Amino acid sequence: MIKLLTVIGARPQIIKAAAISRAVRGPFSGQVEEKILHTGQHYDANMSDVFFGELGIPQPDFNLGVGSGRHGEQTARMIAGIEAVLLQEHFDGVILYGDTNSTLAGAVAASKLHVPVFHVEAGLRSFNMAMPEEVNRIVCDQLSSILFAPTETACRNLMREGFGDSPARFPGGKKRLVCRSGDVMYDNSLYFSALAQKRSRIFEQAGVAPEQYILATIHRDHNTDEPARLTAIFRALLDIAEEAGTKVVLPLHPRTAKMLPGNVEHSVFARLENSRHILRIPPASFLDMIALEKNASLVMTDSGGVQKEAFFFARPCIILRPETEWVEIIEHGAGVLADADYARIREAYRTFAGRKVAFPPLFGDGHAAEKILTALLAY
Repeated sequence: MIKLLTVIGARPQIIKAAAISRAVRGPFSGQVEEKILHTGQHYDANMSDVFFGELGIPQPDFNLGVGSGRHGEQTARMIAGIEAVLLQEHFDGVILYGDTNSTLAGAVAASKLHVPVFHVEAGLRSFNMAMPEEVNRIVCDQLSSILFAPTETACRNLMREGFGDSPARFPGGKKRLVCRSGDVMYDNSLYFSALAQKRSRIFEQAGVAPEQYILATIHRDHNTDEPARLTAIFRALLDIAEEAGTKVVLPLHPRTAKMLPGNVEHSVFARLENSRHILRIPPASFLDMIALEKNASLVMTDSGGVQKEAFFFARPCIILRPETEWVEIIEHGAGVLADADYARIREAYRTFAGRKVAFPPLFGDGHAAEKILTALLAY
């Protein structure tokens, strides 16, 4: 029996953790004990609490309640809280997900106490060092005993950076391992899509029909906090929707909702307020998002997770960022990088209109969680 601490702090990590927790309670019952620590990095009831019940994830055993703040102070509080938990109980390893400040804090706290770090979604690179997420994922990779890469590209990134033959040694003389596991989010998408089809009432609530809308999500601060970028995105959304005569379903992230009135040019905001085409709805639950992604005609997003989920459900994606860590989506013509550029967003929409797109199996076979736990038991 091994005992693992799973650290989560944001909505995407709650979702990712569901796949591992499901496997712990299923085929690995009696072999793995898991405890969950929520840092409280993001703790909005609509964005966090509901997910535990909806996805069947056990409630956190520890909640640090850190809340928001500057990167340094927020991360420092998380490091101190995680360290206290690791000193209070014995754990054989810490599982970390993705690239948030919670990921960084978990890696620092565990490595300082010689507790093995296991990084799920290792090897992702946007190569944009101005992104806090890029810094977090690189530091976590450097401190990890096992790097679970979701794709072949992630594996190549790690090999190019020297992880494959790394001389690093961890407590007990153990070598660092690189494992291509597949993507736990693909596990979840397969598992929950049938459930979403039965339970979700999002189409009635939003007033749209399947296949008759574009799904858009916007939440990254470099889009929401910069007026020129946010204005360009919403001008493009309005023009595309009006000219194509289609609806745009927009689940509003709290940050976006807060920034819209002040950061979108007045004339564009007035159009948005009066638009019958842009349907602003509250943050969607995971099952509602699955239903929206699976049935959209097109997805437009600045979210890494939503990019992938669009691919899982064979939906073309316009990426509202200058780069992406999921380069496979671009390479296979299933996504277009449009940034927050009005003309590029419009051109990307025209590119996908009426064109068939291929969606090869790039993200594993739907059994990433089992592969991860098998590797941890062997380690």
